Amino acid sequence: MAAARSFLGVPVYKPRVAFFELSSCEGCQLQLLNNEDTLPDFLSLVEVVNFREAMTGGTDDYEIAFVEGSVTRGDEIERLREVRGKAKTLVALGSCACFGGVNQLKNRFDPDWVKKEVYGDRQVESERAKPLEDIVTVDLRILGCPINKKEVEGIMVNLAIGKEIKTPKYPVCMECKANGNTCLFDLGEPCLGPITRAGCNSCCPNGRAGCWGCRGPAEDGNLAQMTVIMERYGFSKETIIDRLECFGGFSDYASQLRTIKLKNSS
Repeated sequence: MAAARSFLGVPVYKPRVAFFELSSCEGCQLQLLNNEDTLPDFLSLVEVVNFREAMTGGTDDYEIAFVEGSVTRGDEIERLREVRGKAKTLVALGSCACFGGVNQLKNRFDPDWVKKEVYGDRQVESERAKPLEDIVTVDLRILGCPINKKEVEGIMVNLAIGKEIKTPKYPVCMECKANGNTCLFDLGEPCLGPITRAGCNSCCPNGRAGCWGCRGPAEDGNLAQMTVIMERYGFSKETIIDRLECFGGFSDYASQLRTIKLKNSS
């Protein structure tokens, strides 16, 4: 067993953390493992006691639980409640856990029709996709699809030392402009950057792809101004609603937008 780390003779506390997944692609957990250059530093901050993608075995003696994925089955509800009961801090990891993610797109349709289309005559339990906070209390949300590994490392440092965790309140547009990008609207691409919470370093616009809003609404996002921009660049209401509904964080915005009449919409 490795010797306990210390600083100036004082033992360094390493919280016991565990990672769990519900209905998801597990891409958010994979992001952490992909970060090979800083993974040793990340692991030096915590004691990982349960992480199916990275280790065998594991224990249920954890303080911080990171849960990826949305809730779509009864057994997932039971499992999530069990994890919540054992964790001092429960973290919703990624858009599926925070908003329902891509999984919640099926909520727009009759659930029996969805199961028939996907699974045929097989009897499969698959209900409406829900974010974690519909079932249990969530202490912290880490946004994105997938998560930004550098952001997670920063959050982990703050968790380990007990420092307040803050996420940007401003929209992706501010990061995009700071990165010197040409506005995607000027390139003919719809984009939710004006109303989506920053923190991703505008990774999609950096690659000349419009923002799909995986991080959810920025604080005081201006939907009225968003519609003005849409009309100015000739995008239909339906085009933006498709993006608003993709990850689940903008369901309220989508509902509002459906009530607004745009000049270029039927």
